[in-house]
Amino acid sequence: MKRGKKYVEAAKLVDRAAFYDTAEAIDLVQKTSTTKFDATVEAHIRLGVDSRHADQQVRGAVVLPHGTGKTVRVLVFAKGDKAEEALAAGADFVGAEDLIPKIQNENWFGFDVAVATPDMMGVVGRLGRVLGPKGLMPNPKAGTVTMDVTKAINDIKAGKIEYRLDKTNIIHVPVGKVSFGSEKLEQNFQTLMSAIIKAKPAAAKGQYLKSVVLTSTMGPGIKVNAAKISE
Repeated sequence: MKRGKKYVEAAKLVDRAAFYDTAEAIDLVQKTSTTKFDATVEAHIRLGVDSRHADQQVRGAVVLPHGTGKTVRVLVFAKGDKAEEALAAGADFVGAEDLIPKIQNENWFGFDVAVATPDMMGVVGRLGRVLGPKGLMPNPKAGTVTMDVTKAINDIKAGKIEYRLDKTNIIHVPVGKVSFGSEKLEQNFQTLMSAIIKAKPAAAKGQYLKSVVLTSTMGPGIKVNAAKISE
């Protein structure tokens, strides 16, 4: 793949064989961001688990202290009082059965996170095939299946992110924007890593944090010294 001039110049700042301390890695991520827009900083964390086994799944949610810098659109599946509560709490879209044809037939995905009250999961389950692959299915572990819709919406709007393993045992999550500066990015990153370390399954054997890479949108990957994070 041919890279642009800016990328090539930025990549020269990174020693591809080196493992950087967190603070150094975050500084480099900012220095190597070459986009004209405010790039997202992402963490890619490979874990020493096997996601094919139910007892080695790693999934959860964490509120980043400084948010992600992104405006998150929240859809809530609820009825009656809970629907009114969701609207009052600032949900962008609220509905019940009426949302099924809109999502299934019109292929509408104008939201970033879906929340549901437990009584709506029978309805939401019918959308599993379309919501599941997009990572939009409400889930109790992520706090998105709940009666407390106000708290769920507030947390999501404040910067709550969900983390989960992909098929290759890697977690991909945003930790903020380049414009946040080093201190806020580092606090967000440390909060995320603490949550992932706490979520270590009892069945996981050997080295848990296999590799941690930070990158900005369209920027080079920077390896973080995983051994120091897990101390």
